[in-house]
Amino acid sequence: MRQILGAILISLAMAVPAKANDDIEAVISAQIEAFLADDFETAFTFASPMIKSIFGTPERFGAMVKNGYPMVWRPSDVEFLSIERRGRELWQNVMVRDAEGALHILEYQMIPGEGGWKINAVRVRKAGEGTV
Repeated sequence: MRQILGAILISLAMAVPAKANDDIEAVISAQIEAFLADDFETAFTFASPMIKSIFGTPERFGAMVKNGYPMVWRPSDVEFLSIERRGRELWQNVMVRDAEGALHILEYQMIPGEGGWKINAVRVRKAGEGTV
């Protein structure tokens, strides 16, 4: 019985509160909307301080996204999947359909920051990698 109670408590401690999940989805959605409008200045506001220091300007950040993540710059469909806690890291899985209709699973690393959640990394998941 004590083991079951311990497992339940660990599961609850690792769970992401629903409010945080909603806030994370809102941040990612707002950044994608900014990309769709070619508003790289607004899109840059959702990036973590580390990402901002790497790219320096919204224009350089926007160019990186256009060239490296075209499915994020111009998605035809976005669906939020699971959110995972990996140690101290929080990753939101997002399925994106690109302009040609191909599906991509993206992992967004989210960190708390000034004014709410910030996007600290985006990784394209390879086919067959992990669960969603």
